[in-house]
Amino acid sequence: MYLSQNKFDLNLPLFIARRMRFNPSLKGSVSVQIIKIAKLAVALGITMILIAVATGKGLQEEIQNKTVAFNGHLVVAPFENSESQISVLPIASDPAVLGMLKKEPGVTHVQRVALKGGLLKAGDQFEGVVVKGVSQDYQWEALKSFLVAGDFPRFGEKTSNEILLSQVIAQRLSVGVSDEVSAYFQNSQNQQLPNVRKFKIVGLFLSGFPDFDENFVLGDLRHIQRINKWKNDQIGAYEVFTNDLNTSFSVASSIYLKLPSDLDVIEITRQYATIFQWISLFDFNILIIIIVMIVVGVINMSTALLVLILERSSMIGLFKSLGAGNRLIQKIFLYNGVGIMSQGLFWGNLIGILFYLTQKYWGWIRLDPETYYVNIAPVSLNFWDVLWLNFGFLVVSSLLLWIPSLIISNIRPARVLRFR
Repeated sequence: MYLSQNKFDLNLPLFIARRMRFNPSLKGSVSVQIIKIAKLAVALGITMILIAVATGKGLQEEIQNKTVAFNGHLVVAPFENSESQISVLPIASDPAVLGMLKKEPGVTHVQRVALKGGLLKAGDQFEGVVVKGVSQDYQWEALKSFLVAGDFPRFGEKTSNEILLSQVIAQRLSVGVSDEVSAYFQNSQNQQLPNVRKFKIVGLFLSGFPDFDENFVLGDLRHIQRINKWKNDQIGAYEVFTNDLNTSFSVASSIYLKLPSDLDVIEITRQYATIFQWISLFDFNILIIIIVMIVVGVINMSTALLVLILERSSMIGLFKSLGAGNRLIQKIFLYNGVGIMSQGLFWGNLIGILFYLTQKYWGWIRLDPETYYVNIAPVSLNFWDVLWLNFGFLVVSSLLLWIPSLIISNIRPARVLRFR
């Protein structure tokens, strides 16, 4: 009787592979110890991949969200203002332009702003700042996570003297919530006497970004309009929020074609190019980690499979003498390899997901905010991330396991059975 795979025994390789894996008489063999090492390598590999993806993706999203919260995804401003932190020339708050921006598909919010450089004074302390004038349509909710003391300014019919100050600037000036500071602005006519305003601090924020924390003060837009001698309907720019960062690029292209010729659209990735170039390196680093972990896992699995084949060479010779082909025997060992790998993936996923959950809810890993802009390492991982990482790991490793299984074709039944 020949040992072959026909329509009555379609699962014969799988059946034999399972008998080999769960055979109690093989527990003391060398291959069992090698297989344990291979399982450990696969488990550590997928764990490291999940941790790298979760932390890298989380850090990218956190930094993007912080940057967008202060500036929006897009800024619509005159070309003269596009490369400056200060609103050089005003634009008219045209209802037609504002309506077009709000109706654009993908746009979630539009707000009017203007920027003015100045000096804050408290006692004998001075600090250079950029006052960001905002109106009643400003989306304070986006900054809620940055608020560390007090509350947001409230704007009514009359011009408000309330400001939101960064905690960094407040510490330098030795002031806090409810304190008053004097602000000095250069007069629009370049006169010798500066324009002076008294502001009351109602809240303190801390974003973790030096670009924001060391520079910005948020106050009433009408102060900027009066200091610059602008009309009531003139502003510095529109800040546009979209569904997400990826959507913003197509929205920017669409908006640009509809704007007057003197207005430009600046993407947040261009405005803060250094920050976004830095976080884009995370993708490359994550890819390197994934490749290295897959290579390590495949090498260990290949070694385990090779040892298993050599240890079972007499069994292979017996199968061949009964008429089994190389392909059928290869499937037996490949099923063994996939089974070993699946166990390693199970434990690796368990450890990786536990790390993600503990970091998300307890935040036990801390980072240097001066380097990473955050105090706690953020993590982000979803079901599809886990699914595709496991699927890719399993498919690539399984395909590469065909290489050590090719040694089966070189095993001669007469030779291995002679020395049995």
